Amino acid sequence: MDALDLARWQFGIVTVYHFLFVPVTIGLSAIVAGYETAWVRTRNPQWLRLTKFFGKLFLINFAIGVATGIVQEFQFGMNWSDYSRFVGDIFGAPLAVEGLLAFFLESTFLGLWIFGWDRLSPRLHATCIWLVHVGTLFSAYFILAANSWMQHPVGYTYNPDTGRAELHDFFAVLLNKVQLVTFPHVVTAAYMTAGAFVAGIAFWRFARSEGEVRETFRRGVHTGAAVMLVAGLGVAVSGDAAGKIMTEVQPMKMAAAEGLYDTQKHAPFSILTVGSLDAEHHKAIIELPGLLSFLGTGSFNGEIKGIDDLRAEYRARYGADPGAKYYSPGDYTPIIPVTYWTFRSMIGVGLLSVAIGLLLLLTTRRSRAPSNRWLVRGAVVLPFLPIAANAFGWLFTEMGRQPWAVFGVMTTASGVSPGVGAGYVAASMLAFILVYAVLIVIEVRLMLAAVRADLPPDPDADDTDDTDPDRPLAFAY
Repeated sequence: MDALDLARWQFGIVTVYHFLFVPVTIGLSAIVAGYETAWVRTRNPQWLRLTKFFGKLFLINFAIGVATGIVQEFQFGMNWSDYSRFVGDIFGAPLAVEGLLAFFLESTFLGLWIFGWDRLSPRLHATCIWLVHVGTLFSAYFILAANSWMQHPVGYTYNPDTGRAELHDFFAVLLNKVQLVTFPHVVTAAYMTAGAFVAGIAFWRFARSEGEVRETFRRGVHTGAAVMLVAGLGVAVSGDAAGKIMTEVQPMKMAAAEGLYDTQKHAPFSILTVGSLDAEHHKAIIELPGLLSFLGTGSFNGEIKGIDDLRAEYRARYGADPGAKYYSPGDYTPIIPVTYWTFRSMIGVGLLSVAIGLLLLLTTRRSRAPSNRWLVRGAVVLPFLPIAANAFGWLFTEMGRQPWAVFGVMTTASGVSPGVGAGYVAASMLAFILVYAVLIVIEVRLMLAAVRADLPPDPDADDTDDTDPDRPLAFAY
């Protein structure tokens, strides 16, 4: 592999790894804030105990997520200097606002929340964690605005003297039509992920506990599963809107998602296909007539452009594909099997997680422990399913855009650092993998210890020791 291949692998590894933590951080901050708000309003100690229990898991995830995210910024300068030079004027504004506003908001109020248990009033303390959640939403919005510009570049002019894209309409970037559907899709997916995280862990503890602790975790299962189911509906609605915008601005990606080579009306959507998806010799085993047209246009009889027609159109518009040798089959076409299977994996894994969440919700209507061991195993798997669905979704989004780094403007092959050889990229990639391996071990050990730990004691039953760090409004982490 040459430097471009290695740089793409490194960026993919680092980005997917980092995004394992992002949706949990966004969604879990909201759920923890909801738990604490419920405690402030009702003074039911079960809500406070859930706040502290899942608050500890949130802090562990947040810390590892921040550490893994920093590496991405270094990658742009090391491996993608030509790309960074081209988009720097565009990305500078939203990413600067993200750092100065969003991350500042998150870190400041998270610190107040951690250390303010015994120093702030209950309402003010709960407000702090809500502001942390608002900060995560701001952060997501500005970062997604930069990514959406790569999918559909707007609000810029190209300066041929400098060879750079120059921003002339900041609000066009922030209100990009791709951004307006991507943001709700990503955020609802984050809520769904956090709901599954809470429901799975709470069910596992529910099955192993008794008495008041079991009842507390039953509440956790109900709230987590409810959040997951409602958010899952939001994912479906926003995903439908995103598919139609994607077909409008990147028709090749929708065609590649089905392996559709010929332009068709009433285009079918295949659930399962055998054969080579990179060629025209494949056969759909299970197929839903007209569904691809509906996903792309809103009409079962809508027209979906095929790969062959789009290849000819792009060759006429952009000339020969300069990155064709790096992509199979080339000619402005992404790797068809990757787009085909990641699209279906995203949907399928998401639906499976919703089914398990609904089953756990129905099972815990009563307080007795479940006797079916498969339910407990399903609960253990549940937190990982939406995380995997998120990863498949981003692989589809980014791989389906290839060979473009900025769609219609700059190919990935032209964005790599010209002076960085394959050896340097391989060495840095190996170093990142080793560091990330250490971080995942630390993450898993800390998470398992926190999941297995006892719930914080009932504050109403422990009022004799004013120095107890687990009393209400005391720092307990």
